[in-house]
Amino acid sequence: MRRTVFNEDHEAFRETIRAFIEAEVVPVYDEWFAAGQAPRDFYYKLGELGIFGINVPEEFGGAGLESHKFEAVLYEETARAGVAFGGSGVHVLLALPYLKMLATDEQKKRFLPKFVSGEEMWAIAMTEPGTGSDLAGMKSTAKLSEDGTHYVLNGAKTFITGGVHADRMIVCARTSAPTAEDRRHGISLFAVDTKSEGYSVGRKLDKLGLKTSDTAELAFVDVKVPVEDLLGEENKGFYYLGHNLASERWGIAFGAYAQAKAAVRFAKQYVQDRTVFGKTVASFQNTKFELAACQAEVDAAEAVADRATEALDAGELTPAEAASAKLFCTEVAHRVIDRCLQLHGGYGFMNEYPIARLYADNRVNRIYGGTSEIMKSIIAKNMGL
Repeated sequence: MRRTVFNEDHEAFRETIRAFIEAEVVPVYDEWFAAGQAPRDFYYKLGELGIFGINVPEEFGGAGLESHKFEAVLYEETARAGVAFGGSGVHVLLALPYLKMLATDEQKKRFLPKFVSGEEMWAIAMTEPGTGSDLAGMKSTAKLSEDGTHYVLNGAKTFITGGVHADRMIVCARTSAPTAEDRRHGISLFAVDTKSEGYSVGRKLDKLGLKTSDTAELAFVDVKVPVEDLLGEENKGFYYLGHNLASERWGIAFGAYAQAKAAVRFAKQYVQDRTVFGKTVASFQNTKFELAACQAEVDAAEAVADRATEALDAGELTPAEAASAKLFCTEVAHRVIDRCLQLHGGYGFMNEYPIARLYADNRVNRIYGGTSEIMKSIIAKNMGL
């Protein structure tokens, strides 16, 4: 089936990214994997390449494009090569929408040029120990000082992707207590300088997958946050968080589809090269049937991912549609990657093979950004159930 989601500009970008990955990432990726994170200077290279500025207005050093299709190309090309760009995904996919939506002109002038260059890497801190997906239950607080010049931030966060290398962290904290009518009331967002006194990075978490992505625990002890670094209005943070969930879930859905597509590519190459009982694994009927079934699922996921991309770019992707795309694409990827690993036999269990890393990396897709169970709840509610 012919795809229509990408044009010549996207394909030219694809060629550039593919060459960059081959030259700058593949040769050193094993070192990143062993270290548990990409080196900080790699993000400067992404900045120089223009990756961080695609959706940033030109006046702040970006390309000024309003499209997620270039991000989609990145998902496909990193998956195809069996690599990842460290924790930089949250910088663009998660943090940037909040800056574009909430930052004042003064804040954009301060933040965005350094965002584009990679001089300041951004991440977002929502999840807290013991709360998980229940963001309304967060305990971190930010109290306005008596002189009104700053907030005093206290609390802790966990599972924060990009948390080790982040220079600025969008921190969600309570500025008011929840009300009896609305326990989501009272959350605000702050652009916190990670060099601030009282801000500390705890453990770099040892994850099952996404090994090159730095994920950390954070702690805040009487951190002074200037009032100029409040993003948006006080107490409206929960609304802001919900506003960007569709784009976040699109990213997970598209990334999962790209991983499934890459898994079929890895498996096809492996079974054509691997010989058992005097003939290639690809020559067995079971192998052909398994890969054919996987390809059919990938084709369906591609159609769903592409449709969601078009809707997102048009500003028409609804929360229920984003949930449906995430649920479908992540479940497809789970099945396809598992079957492709099986075709590798024992070698599929070895981290030196990209299918093994892909298997581990893919597992979190059905958890973060809202679990599959939450996606089903959203879809069912939209159905009137």
